[in-house]
Amino acid sequence: MEIDSSNQEKSTGSSGGIKAITGKFKANVVEIVEKTKKLGQDDPRRVAHSAKVGLALTLVSFFYYFRPLYDGFGQAGMWAILTVVVVFEFTVGGTLSKCLNRGFATLLAGALGIAAEYLATLCGEKGEPVLLGILVFIIAATSTFMRFFPNIKRRYDYGVLIFILTFSLVAVSGYRVSQIIQLAHQRLSTILIGAATCIVISIFICPVWAGQDLHNLTATNIEKLASFLEGFGDEGSVVASKDDKSFLQGYKSVLNAKATEESLANFAWWEPGHGRFKFHHPWNQYLKIGVLARECACHMEALSGYIHSRPQVPSEFYGKIHQPCVKISLESGKALKELAAAIKNTIHPCDAETHVKNSKAAANELESILENSSLLSIQDDVQEIVPALVVASILINIINCVEEISDSIHELSEKSHFKNANSPEKQQQKQLLHRGIVKPITDDSCDHVVIEIHGTSEDNSSVPATKKDEAVHM
Repeated sequence: MEIDSSNQEKSTGSSGGIKAITGKFKANVVEIVEKTKKLGQDDPRRVAHSAKVGLALTLVSFFYYFRPLYDGFGQAGMWAILTVVVVFEFTVGGTLSKCLNRGFATLLAGALGIAAEYLATLCGEKGEPVLLGILVFIIAATSTFMRFFPNIKRRYDYGVLIFILTFSLVAVSGYRVSQIIQLAHQRLSTILIGAATCIVISIFICPVWAGQDLHNLTATNIEKLASFLEGFGDEGSVVASKDDKSFLQGYKSVLNAKATEESLANFAWWEPGHGRFKFHHPWNQYLKIGVLARECACHMEALSGYIHSRPQVPSEFYGKIHQPCVKISLESGKALKELAAAIKNTIHPCDAETHVKNSKAAANELESILENSSLLSIQDDVQEIVPALVVASILINIINCVEEISDSIHELSEKSHFKNANSPEKQQQKQLLHRGIVKPITDDSCDHVVIEIHGTSEDNSSVPATKKDEAVHM
């Protein structure tokens, strides 16, 4: 009986362990499915990119599936598959960059490799390996040193790497392979076919343009800075704050956007003209705007530190600087929001200048208050006043950053030929239409035009104006 009970306990324990393992496995599977679903929903282009890579690999694999293609290229057909795996990037610019680098590097290195093999054969059987070794050393060392140049590192690093690899393979294998020209031709052909397949699929099937992503990223980052300043001004206090600080989080991503912006700008440089972006679009100007945006975000980082500190400011001194600081924050935020909208819609920024001027006027008012304030009479509260002074100083620095960002975006709009916003006449007409109904009446019996303006109520019903319907004679 005791043996039976112990066996029963063991079986019960083992079944419980199996259920626990099964439950944990199901939970892990559900978690993976949810993460996969969220990853695809966040950016559906990822799903399309995966399908495009699969399509490209399927097409180039026909070099092995069909006998005529295999007889023409042989084992070199594997280089087409390898090329697709290596060069197919998420963006069109990334794919073009790697394809062109790989194609030209392979062509140049193959030609130099064949030439090196020909020169080495002139040295005889004993001198051939010595000369090949010397040439491989010179080419590899020189090319590797060239990778340290910033411009080459940024745009042609992958090409230089492939150049070193291809030259070494052709020069070394040519010492043992008699048909070196045929081998180089097969590898070059399959690499070019694989690269061409990637380029065609990347451009014509659900293209992802790096230039468009950089354009949108720049506008989004400026919007995040605007949200911080508007949220900071809406707090109702410069140094005291509420617990909810959701507006403080957006600007932090701007501080870490440098690598992404540089990568997208590099890839956008390779892309052909597409959409609103011509072939010579000034992508480097976006990097300049990004630098200024990060500088502004650094000031916001310092500003957020004083928000969390919550110093107590004397009510008299606080009442003097409160309104100018709030106006600086709100007007600077509105200016950045207008600039972000101008980038997003590719139009010349116009309204931003007004907000910049308003913020500078508030800054002048703040400086005047600080100069005329008798701080010496409240020396006991210096520790409480200093944080407020620092906040005011940071806000003034932010105005300078916003003005520099505005100038850079104006420069971008001129170089990129952004379309003009509504003319002043159209804006005035829009305001009149917003306030009432403008009805032009021509009078054939005289040389003038009569414009009747009828007021409208909030429910859009026609009502008489405060005066009788006016007529403007011209």
